[in-house]
Amino acid sequence: MDGVLVRENHAIDGAGRFLAGLQERGVPFLVLTNNSMFTRRDLAARLVASGVVVPEESIWTSALATARFLANQRPGGSAYVIGEAGLTTALYEAGYTQTDRAPDYVVLGETRTYSFERITTAVRLIRDGARFIATNPDPTGPSAEGPLPATGSVAALISHATGTTPYFVGKPNPLMIRTALNRLGAHSESTTMIGDRMDTDVLAGLESGLQTVLVLSGVTDEGDIERFPYRPTRVVSSVAVLAEELSELTA
Repeated sequence: MDGVLVRENHAIDGAGRFLAGLQERGVPFLVLTNNSMFTRRDLAARLVASGVVVPEESIWTSALATARFLANQRPGGSAYVIGEAGLTTALYEAGYTQTDRAPDYVVLGETRTYSFERITTAVRLIRDGARFIATNPDPTGPSAEGPLPATGSVAALISHATGTTPYFVGKPNPLMIRTALNRLGAHSESTTMIGDRMDTDVLAGLESGLQTVLVLSGVTDEGDIERFPYRPTRVVSSVAVLAEELSELTA
């Protein structure tokens, strides 16, 4: 989502035309985000405010993927949750009880109000036997003022205190891609991942057997690509290029 469709709360040129082109051709799609803070409804509203219209059912977050994973692993389980409405709502709808008394899991997600007290509780619960899950490994997140510490950074703090490494559900874990493919009813051979990060989007697509398109409208510059031992299928300046190709096919 960020860096592909929107940047700093403004639509990236061509984003609306690209999505409209997919819809005109009947191509199913999902907008993926590792951000677990917001519900799908919240994200759809934020996208509209940025100038991009995406139905909420076409949004798939790391919070939803985490809730789906836990519901499959331990139906009706319990969790101590550090996160915001996107994560707590997803777990509630998956049938999970949220508690600080001997939970099955400690689940760490994105929040702008990490507290020492809640992190301390998480450390103690994990040391007492709770399994450690995190929605995504991103060390930082974007803001208008610059990078902010994100889930991966706080997970590292808890890991260091407990000696326990979390299981990360979000990108680049192929699990998130597989759950997205299942929602679409799609096969990897006929699906393309479009993203602005080599270490999450392209890697997740590559490991899931998808074609990958790296857009240079986000955090990655063309010179960054050579630092990685893998390459995307294509590199384009932005989704405006893909929108133009779709319009030519439609014509």
